[in-house]
This record gives sequence, structure tokens and C-alpha cells, in this order.
Amino acid sequence: MRDLLIENLAEIATPLGCAPRRGREQGEIRRVRAGELLCRGGRIAFVGSRAERLRDFGPLPEAERLDGRGGTAVPGFVDAHTHLPWAGAREMEFAQRLAGRSYEEIAAAGGGILSTVRATRGASREQLVAAMLPRLERMLACGTTTAEAKSGYGLALADETKQLEAIRDVARLQPIELLPTLLAAHEVPPEHRAARERYVALVAEEIVPAVAERGLARFCDVFCERGVFSAAESRRVLESGQAHGLLARLHADEFVDSGGAELAADLHALSADHLMAVSERGVEALAGSGVTALLLPGTSFFLRKKSWAPARRLIEAGVPVALATDCNPGSSNTESLPNVIQLAVFELGLTVEEALTAVTLNAAASLALGDELGSLEPGKRADVVVLDEPNLFHLAYHFGVNPVRSVVKGGHEVYRAGNLLLSH
Repeated sequence: MRDLLIENLAEIATPLGCAPRRGREQGEIRRVRAGELLCRGGRIAFVGSRAERLRDFGPLPEAERLDGRGGTAVPGFVDAHTHLPWAGAREMEFAQRLAGRSYEEIAAAGGGILSTVRATRGASREQLVAAMLPRLERMLACGTTTAEAKSGYGLALADETKQLEAIRDVARLQPIELLPTLLAAHEVPPEHRAARERYVALVAEEIVPAVAERGLARFCDVFCERGVFSAAESRRVLESGQAHGLLARLHADEFVDSGGAELAADLHALSADHLMAVSERGVEALAGSGVTALLLPGTSFFLRKKSWAPARRLIEAGVPVALATDCNPGSSNTESLPNVIQLAVFELGLTVEEALTAVTLNAAASLALGDELGSLEPGKRADVVVLDEPNLFHLAYHFGVNPVRSVVKGGHEVYRAGNLLLSH
């Protein structure tokens, strides 16, 4: 593997360290003007000025060169909450919401998650792979180099397994690293509505062990929410996941205070996601627990909610905050983390520096990958995004556009100006 030298940059901007950044530290970014990055053996070997690079490494005549053209280099974006393997679309539900119906009303009438469950159950594994590929191409074009991907539209062992196998298959066909999550407790399927406790037992006692035994998932997730799974039911599923080696994360307090934040803290989950309706008690439980608050402002925007997750309160409480797209067909149909950054700045009140940390180091740490990803430092994986912007602030200042010029994954340029350069 040839060295890759990224040169002629206006700026390099990155958080530092391996642990999630919290409080005031979340906004502390190292900014190197007119810097260079050297990638060697798939890892970052150098970050600094040209003069320092020449002193330490010499002229590097054999290295491949990537011309930054006065842009800004940031760590590869990490999308830590997506629902990528689905079939079908829900644009008619979107139209109904525009006409005044709520997400909850549509779900109660048989739409919502169950609509996508019907389509996904009817799709083959190969069809799910084909559906995911263009989504992943759009994610890559927006700077995502690593993404979590959930099942949850199968709600039966065979169909959950099919989704997870599709995630495994598509990971081999494109550059983005995918981390699979079992979300069999996403909704109660129609065939178990009359005896929901039977489905909770099925997930905890059959689906979780079977998926874990095959190594198809790294994480276990639950939709802890009124009308979906209670805190007690969520605990049962997540504790089963932990007993079988799956790390816990959960949808918590999205529409109402369901006790999800407190449950995440008690189980030492990696993340508590959504938190639009988290209580002060929930914020206090998260503070000092080690749980990352993974906020999804695209969902509030797409559902036209007037409530947004209390990002500033969480940061003030010392809770590390991450951001993700929640890419899914019903409540956040986007693959763009730059758009999420802009929503976080304009609607959640994050600074641009805090938002950068939220989609890089804190997102990586929420996937237990902070020691490998999320910052531009020697020894870490060489996942880099070059923005077509003169400095970090343009991520929010220049809104409504895709700022990404080039994407480097593992020391290889895999995307440039709209062109996929490397299939794997």
C-alpha cells in the first residue's frame, strides 16, 4: 500500500483523544492552518505543517498525493444510528403528515414501522442489498466512512436474520464500514399483538441468542417508548443481549418520557438515542454514567415536531453528545450528516466545533471505536474527509449544499467530487 499525502489544505480540524468528549471539552478542536496529513499502512502517520513533515519524513517522492486545493480536512464522519436495510417507501404517509395527521396516528392505523415490516418481509436478501447500495453511495458522498445499521423491519427470526445478513453482504461491496445492530424489539408484529409478552419472550429467549451465536450483530437495541416497549420489557431484551455478548444501546424517550434514559444509565448502555422527551431526572441519570446521548435532529425536522432534544442541557450536565441521521423511510429519510450538523447548530444550539465532535469522536466512542476512529491523530485509522470549504465553520455557514470534495477510507481515496473511485 502506497503512502497517501494530503497536501495544500487550508485547515485541518479535529477533536483529540479516544474517549468521548463532554462538557466544555466537546467544543475543543485542534485546528492546524495550512497543514498536511500522511497516511501510511491504512493509518495516520503524521498531522502538522509541511515544514514538520519534511523534517520528519522527507520529500516522500513515491507517495500518492491528494491535492486539498485549499479545503479543510476533518475526520471521517461516523453515523451511529441508521436503519439501512429496508424495502419499500412511505411517501404517502409523508403526504398524510403534511396534511395534518401525526406519526402516531398513522402508526395506529397500520402504517408506520409495520408498513415497512410488510415490505421488508416480502423482499429477498438480495433485494435488500440492492436497496442499500444507493443509500450507502449517498452516505459516502456526504462524508460518512463508518455507519451502524439496524435490523428491526423483520420482527421474526428469519426476517431479522435476513436483514442482518444483507448488512453483512453489502459491507463487502462498498467502502463504508458497517456495524450491525439487532433491533428485533422495534415494534410488536401483528401476529403477536394479542399477547405481546409472548413476543418479548421470543426476542429475549430465541432471537437474541440465535443472532449472537451466528455473530450477525455487535449491538442489541430496543425501542423503549409508550405504546411500543416499556422500560421493563426493554430491560429484559437488553439484558439478554448483554448475556450473549451484544452491547446495549436503545431508542429512549423519543415522544414521551418512558424512563429510557434511566434504563440506559442503569445498564451502562453505549448510547441513549433520540431523547427529545427526556426528563431532568433522565439527564441527571445519564450524567456520569458513561452513556452517550445520541441525538437525531433529522427526526424532529422530518416529523415537523416542535420539540428538539435538549442538547445544551445535556452538554452542561457533562453528558457526551453525538449526532446521527436516523436514516429510515418513515421519520428521517436522509443519508446526510452535513445536513444533520446544520440542524444541530441551528435547532439544537450546538457550536460547529461541538457538532464536529458529535459526528466524529463521540459517535465513534458510542460504537466502542473511539480508540480507532473519530480523530486525526497518528496511529488511528486513516479515515479522512476533505471539505470543499476554507475552514470548519463553513460546515454550517454554507448550508444546503454538500461540502464534501474527497473521502479517504483506510488510507485510500474512495470518493472524489461525485465519483466513486473504489468499490471496496
